[in-house]
Amino acid sequence: MLARARHFAFLLIPNFSMIAFVNAVEVLRMANQVSGMDHFQWSVCSIDGAAVTASNGIAIDAIHVDRVHSAHVLFVCGGNDVHRLTKAEHLESVQRFARLGTVLGGICTGSYVLAKARLLGGYECATHWEYLIAQAETFLDVEFTRCIFKIDRDRISCSGGVTPLEMMLYIVNLSMGAAIVAKISDQFAVETVRRTDARQQVAQFGSSRKLLSEVMEVMESNMELPLSLVELSERCGVTERKLLRMFAAATGHSVMQHYRSLRLRRARQLLMQSRLSLTEICVACGFQSNSHFTTAYKKEFSLTPGQQRRHAFCDRIGT
Repeated sequence: MLARARHFAFLLIPNFSMIAFVNAVEVLRMANQVSGMDHFQWSVCSIDGAAVTASNGIAIDAIHVDRVHSAHVLFVCGGNDVHRLTKAEHLESVQRFARLGTVLGGICTGSYVLAKARLLGGYECATHWEYLIAQAETFLDVEFTRCIFKIDRDRISCSGGVTPLEMMLYIVNLSMGAAIVAKISDQFAVETVRRTDARQQVAQFGSSRKLLSEVMEVMESNMELPLSLVELSERCGVTERKLLRMFAAATGHSVMQHYRSLRLRRARQLLMQSRLSLTEICVACGFQSNSHFTTAYKKEFSLTPGQQRRHAFCDRIGT
Protein backbone atom coordinates (compact mmCIF):
# COMPACT_ATOMS: atom_id res chain seq x y z
CA MET A 1 0.00 0.00 0.00
CA LEU A 2 2.69 2.51 0.98
CA ALA A 3 4.84 1.46 -1.96
CA ARG A 4 2.14 2.91 -4.24
CA ALA A 5 1.58 6.11 -2.23
CA ARG A 6 2.24 9.25 -4.26
CA HIS A 7 0.01 11.96 -2.79
CA PHE A 8 0.54 12.90 0.87
CA ALA A 9 -1.73 15.32 2.73
CA PHE A 10 -0.73 17.07 5.96
CA LEU A 11 -3.51 18.23 8.28
CA LEU A 12 -2.06 20.87 10.59
CA ILE A 13 -3.24 21.21 14.19
CA PRO A 14 -2.60 24.65 15.75
CA ASN A 15 0.72 24.80 17.61
CA PHE A 16 2.07 21.94 15.49
CA SER A 17 5.78 21.12 15.55
CA MET A 18 7.42 22.92 12.64
CA ILE A 19 10.59 20.79 12.66
CA ALA A 20 8.59 17.57 12.50
CA PHE A 21 6.36 18.82 9.66
CA VAL A 22 9.25 20.22 7.60
CA ASN A 23 11.34 17.08 7.98
CA ALA A 24 8.50 15.03 6.51
CA VAL A 25 7.78 17.33 3.58
CA GLU A 26 11.43 17.95 2.70
CA VAL A 27 12.07 14.25 2.11
CA LEU A 28 9.33 14.22 -0.52
CA ARG A 29 10.67 17.38 -2.15
CA MET A 30 14.21 16.04 -2.25
CA ALA A 31 13.05 12.69 -3.61
CA ASN A 32 11.57 14.53 -6.58
CA GLN A 33 14.70 16.64 -6.99
CA VAL A 34 17.28 13.85 -6.98
CA SER A 35 15.14 11.57 -9.16
CA GLY A 36 14.33 14.28 -11.68
CA MET A 37 10.64 13.30 -11.54
CA ASP A 38 7.49 14.63 -9.89
CA HIS A 39 7.09 11.28 -8.18
CA PHE A 40 5.42 12.69 -5.07
CA GLN A 41 2.95 15.47 -4.45
CA TRP A 42 1.70 16.89 -1.19
CA SER A 43 -1.08 19.08 0.13
CA VAL A 44 -1.11 21.14 3.33
CA CYS A 45 -4.56 21.60 4.80
CA SER A 46 -6.53 22.88 7.78
CA ILE A 47 -10.12 22.49 8.93
CA ASP A 48 -11.12 25.99 7.76
CA GLY A 49 -8.70 26.69 4.91
CA ALA A 50 -6.89 29.33 6.96
CA ALA A 51 -3.17 29.45 7.74
CA VAL A 52 -2.11 27.50 10.82
CA THR A 53 0.45 28.82 13.31
CA ALA A 54 3.16 26.44 14.49
CA SER A 55 4.62 26.31 17.98
CA ASN A 56 7.44 28.62 16.84
CA GLY A 57 4.98 31.34 15.86
CA ILE A 58 5.33 30.90 12.07
CA ALA A 59 2.06 30.52 10.15
CA ILE A 60 1.81 28.09 7.23
CA ASP A 61 -0.73 28.62 4.45
CA ALA A 62 -3.20 25.77 4.02
CA ILE A 63 -6.15 24.81 1.87
CA HIS A 64 -9.45 23.59 3.24
CA VAL A 65 -9.25 19.91 4.11
CA ASP A 66 -12.38 19.26 2.02
CA ARG A 67 -10.42 20.32 -1.07
CA VAL A 68 -7.96 17.46 -0.64
CA HIS A 69 -8.87 14.70 -3.05
CA SER A 70 -7.28 11.35 -3.83
CA ALA A 71 -4.63 11.54 -1.10
CA HIS A 72 -3.06 8.16 -0.48
CA VAL A 73 -1.83 9.12 3.00
CA LEU A 74 -3.11 11.75 5.44
CA PHE A 75 -0.72 12.81 8.20
CA VAL A 76 -2.04 14.73 11.20
CA CYS A 77 0.68 17.07 12.45
CA GLY A 78 0.45 17.92 16.14
CA GLY A 79 2.50 19.59 18.82
CA ASN A 80 2.06 20.98 22.32
CA ASP A 81 -1.45 21.09 23.82
CA VAL A 82 -2.87 18.86 21.11
CA HIS A 83 -5.51 17.59 23.54
CA ARG A 84 -6.78 21.16 24.03
CA LEU A 85 -6.49 22.35 20.44
CA THR A 86 -8.11 19.37 18.71
CA LYS A 87 -11.63 20.27 17.57
CA ALA A 88 -14.60 18.22 16.48
CA GLU A 89 -13.87 19.25 12.88
CA HIS A 90 -10.44 17.61 13.09
CA LEU A 91 -12.01 14.36 14.24
CA GLU A 92 -14.70 14.48 11.55
CA SER A 93 -12.07 15.10 8.86
CA VAL A 94 -9.89 12.13 9.75
CA GLN A 95 -12.95 9.91 10.09
CA ARG A 96 -14.00 10.92 6.57
CA PHE A 97 -10.59 9.97 5.19
CA ALA A 98 -10.76 6.67 7.07
CA ARG A 99 -14.07 5.85 5.38
CA LEU A 100 -12.38 6.50 2.03
CA GLY A 101 -9.70 3.93 2.86
CA THR A 102 -6.90 6.49 3.14
CA VAL A 103 -3.80 5.47 5.08
CA LEU A 104 -3.75 7.60 8.23
CA GLY A 105 -0.71 8.83 10.10
CA GLY A 106 0.29 10.93 13.06
CA ILE A 107 3.40 13.11 13.29
CA CYS A 108 4.70 14.14 16.73
CA THR A 109 1.48 14.21 18.80
CA GLY A 110 -0.81 13.87 15.78
CA SER A 111 -1.67 10.32 16.78
CA TYR A 112 -3.75 11.84 19.59
CA VAL A 113 -6.26 13.06 17.00
CA LEU A 114 -6.51 9.62 15.42
CA ALA A 115 -6.95 7.96 18.81
CA LYS A 116 -9.55 10.54 19.87
CA ALA A 117 -11.42 9.82 16.63
CA ARG A 118 -11.40 6.10 17.55
CA LEU A 119 -9.25 5.18 14.58
CA LEU A 120 -6.34 3.53 16.42
CA GLY A 121 -8.09 0.82 18.41
CA GLY A 122 -6.04 -2.39 18.18
CA TYR A 123 -3.09 -0.66 16.50
CA GLU A 124 0.45 -0.09 17.68
CA CYS A 125 1.32 3.57 17.68
CA ALA A 126 4.28 5.88 18.23
CA THR A 127 4.07 9.40 19.64
CA HIS A 128 6.41 11.92 21.20
CA TRP A 129 7.82 10.44 24.42
CA GLU A 130 6.69 13.45 26.49
CA TYR A 131 3.05 12.66 25.68
CA LEU A 132 3.29 8.89 25.48
CA ILE A 133 2.32 8.13 29.08
CA ALA A 134 -0.70 10.42 29.15
CA GLN A 135 -2.00 9.06 25.85
CA ALA A 136 -1.45 5.46 26.93
CA GLU A 137 -3.48 6.10 30.09
CA THR A 138 -6.23 7.86 28.11
CA PHE A 139 -6.62 5.47 25.15
CA LEU A 140 -6.48 1.99 26.63
CA ASP A 141 -7.34 0.26 23.33
CA VAL A 142 -4.20 1.60 21.63
CA GLU A 143 -0.79 0.01 22.13
CA PHE A 144 1.63 2.92 22.41
CA THR A 145 5.28 2.11 21.77
CA ARG A 146 8.57 3.93 22.33
CA CYS A 147 9.69 3.16 18.76
CA ILE A 148 10.71 6.26 16.81
CA PHE A 149 8.08 5.40 14.19
CA LYS A 150 5.61 2.61 13.67
CA ILE A 151 3.84 1.28 10.58
CA ASP A 152 0.95 -0.99 11.52
CA ARG A 153 -1.14 -1.98 8.52
CA ASP A 154 -2.88 1.22 7.32
CA ARG A 155 -1.70 3.40 10.20
CA ILE A 156 1.63 5.25 10.41
CA SER A 157 2.91 7.20 13.40
CA CYS A 158 6.12 8.75 14.59
CA SER A 159 7.58 10.84 17.36
CA GLY A 160 8.64 14.42 16.70
CA GLY A 161 11.88 16.21 15.91
CA VAL A 162 13.95 14.51 13.22
CA THR A 163 12.14 11.16 13.29
CA PRO A 164 9.66 12.12 10.51
CA LEU A 165 12.68 12.38 8.20
CA GLU A 166 13.65 8.80 9.01
CA MET A 167 10.07 7.62 8.63
CA MET A 168 9.69 9.29 5.23
CA LEU A 169 13.01 7.90 4.03
CA TYR A 170 11.67 4.45 4.89
CA ILE A 171 8.50 5.16 2.88
CA VAL A 172 10.46 6.56 -0.09
CA ASN A 173 12.60 3.44 -0.08
CA LEU A 174 9.48 1.31 -0.58
CA SER A 175 8.61 2.98 -3.87
CA MET A 176 11.89 4.41 -5.19
CA GLY A 177 14.58 2.16 -3.73
CA ALA A 178 17.73 2.47 -1.66
CA ALA A 179 19.72 4.38 -4.27
CA ILE A 180 17.32 7.34 -4.15
CA VAL A 181 17.28 7.23 -0.34
CA ALA A 182 21.09 7.33 -0.35
CA LYS A 183 21.04 10.42 -2.59
CA ILE A 184 18.50 12.14 -0.32
CA SER A 185 20.60 11.30 2.73
CA ASP A 186 23.67 12.75 1.02
CA GLN A 187 21.82 15.98 0.26
CA PHE A 188 20.72 16.28 3.89
CA ALA A 189 24.13 15.21 5.25
CA VAL A 190 22.45 12.34 7.09
CA GLU A 191 25.05 9.71 7.92
CA THR A 192 22.89 7.18 9.78
CA VAL A 193 19.20 6.39 9.49
CA ARG A 194 17.72 4.49 12.39
CA ARG A 195 15.52 1.44 11.94
CA THR A 196 11.80 1.57 12.65
CA ASP A 197 12.29 -0.47 15.85
CA ALA A 198 14.81 2.02 17.28
CA ARG A 199 13.54 3.38 20.57
CA GLN A 200 13.20 6.96 21.71
CA GLN A 201 15.92 7.76 24.21
CA VAL A 202 14.34 9.32 27.28
CA ALA A 203 16.77 8.35 30.03
CA GLN A 204 17.33 11.36 32.25
CA PHE A 205 20.79 10.57 33.58
CA GLY A 206 22.48 10.94 30.19
CA SER A 207 24.33 7.63 30.30
CA SER A 208 24.53 5.30 27.34
CA ARG A 209 25.73 2.35 29.33
CA LYS A 210 23.67 -0.68 28.49
CA LEU A 211 23.00 -1.81 32.05
CA LEU A 212 21.71 1.57 33.20
CA SER A 213 19.45 1.74 30.16
CA GLU A 214 18.08 -1.70 30.98
CA VAL A 215 17.40 -0.69 34.57
CA MET A 216 15.59 2.42 33.35
CA GLU A 217 13.38 0.34 31.06
CA VAL A 218 12.49 -1.99 33.92
CA MET A 219 11.60 1.01 36.09
CA GLU A 220 9.46 2.57 33.37
CA SER A 221 7.62 -0.73 32.89
CA ASN A 222 6.84 -1.04 36.59
CA MET A 223 5.41 2.27 37.71
CA GLU A 224 2.03 1.23 39.12
CA LEU A 225 3.55 -1.53 41.24
CA PRO A 226 7.12 -0.35 41.95
CA LEU A 227 9.79 -2.98 42.42
CA SER A 228 12.11 -3.15 45.42
CA LEU A 229 15.87 -2.75 45.10
CA VAL A 230 16.23 -6.52 45.41
CA GLU A 231 13.68 -7.11 42.64
CA LEU A 232 15.34 -4.54 40.37
CA SER A 233 18.75 -6.13 40.77
CA GLU A 234 17.32 -9.61 40.14
CA ARG A 235 15.44 -8.48 37.01
CA CYS A 236 18.61 -6.89 35.61
CA GLY A 237 21.00 -9.67 36.65
CA VAL A 238 23.29 -7.51 38.76
CA THR A 239 24.12 -7.31 42.45
CA GLU A 240 22.50 -4.65 44.60
CA ARG A 241 25.90 -3.21 45.50
CA LYS A 242 26.94 -2.82 41.86
CA LEU A 243 23.59 -1.28 40.97
CA LEU A 244 23.91 1.25 43.79
CA ARG A 245 27.45 2.19 42.78
CA MET A 246 26.56 2.63 39.10
CA PHE A 247 23.53 4.79 39.83
CA ALA A 248 25.41 6.98 42.28
CA ALA A 249 28.18 7.54 39.73
CA ALA A 250 25.80 8.23 36.83
CA THR A 251 23.08 10.29 38.52
CA GLY A 252 24.32 11.40 41.93
CA HIS A 253 21.22 9.79 43.44
CA SER A 254 20.34 6.42 44.88
CA VAL A 255 18.50 3.86 42.76
CA MET A 256 15.25 4.23 44.66
CA GLN A 257 15.43 8.04 44.69
CA HIS A 258 15.75 7.99 40.92
CA TYR A 259 12.91 5.48 40.63
CA ARG A 260 10.63 7.71 42.71
CA SER A 261 11.63 10.75 40.66
CA LEU A 262 10.64 8.90 37.47
CA ARG A 263 7.25 8.06 38.96
CA LEU A 264 6.73 11.68 39.99
CA ARG A 265 7.66 12.94 36.52
CA ARG A 266 5.12 10.52 35.05
CA ALA A 267 2.57 11.90 37.51
CA ARG A 268 3.40 15.42 36.34
CA GLN A 269 2.78 14.45 32.72
CA LEU A 270 -0.58 12.91 33.62
CA LEU A 271 -1.61 15.94 35.68
CA MET A 272 -0.84 18.30 32.82
CA GLN A 273 -1.92 16.21 29.83
CA SER A 274 -4.77 13.94 30.93
CA ARG A 275 -8.17 14.14 32.58
CA LEU A 276 -7.41 11.39 35.10
CA SER A 277 -8.38 12.21 38.67
CA LEU A 278 -5.71 12.82 41.31
CA THR A 279 -6.53 9.47 42.88
CA GLU A 280 -6.20 7.65 39.54
CA ILE A 281 -2.82 9.31 38.95
CA CYS A 282 -1.72 8.44 42.46
CA VAL A 283 -2.47 4.75 41.80
CA ALA A 284 -1.02 4.77 38.25
CA CYS A 285 2.29 6.08 39.59
CA GLY A 286 2.62 3.60 42.44
CA PHE A 287 1.83 5.69 45.52
CA GLN A 288 0.02 4.01 48.37
CA SER A 289 -2.09 7.00 49.42
CA ASN A 290 -3.02 10.50 48.27
CA SER A 291 -1.25 11.99 51.28
CA HIS A 292 1.99 10.14 50.44
CA PHE A 293 1.66 11.20 46.82
CA THR A 294 1.03 14.85 47.73
CA THR A 295 3.99 15.01 50.12
CA ALA A 296 6.39 13.44 47.63
CA TYR A 297 5.13 15.58 44.75
CA LYS A 298 5.48 18.83 46.65
CA LYS A 299 9.00 17.91 47.71
CA GLU A 300 9.96 17.23 44.09
CA PHE A 301 8.22 20.15 42.34
CA SER A 302 7.39 22.65 45.13
CA LEU A 303 3.70 22.33 44.22
CA THR A 304 0.98 19.95 45.32
CA PRO A 305 -0.63 17.82 42.60
CA GLY A 306 -3.78 19.94 42.85
CA GLN A 307 -1.80 23.15 42.43
CA GLN A 308 0.04 21.67 39.43
CA ARG A 309 -3.22 20.83 37.71
CA ARG A 310 -4.66 24.29 38.40
CA HIS A 311 -1.51 25.90 36.99
CA ALA A 312 -1.76 23.74 33.86
CA PHE A 313 -5.42 24.72 33.42
CA CYS A 314 -4.60 28.42 33.76
CA ASP A 315 -1.83 28.08 31.17
CA ARG A 316 -4.27 26.50 28.73
CA ILE A 317 -6.84 29.28 28.98
CA GLY A 318 -4.14 31.96 28.94
CA THR A 319 -4.72 33.40 32.40
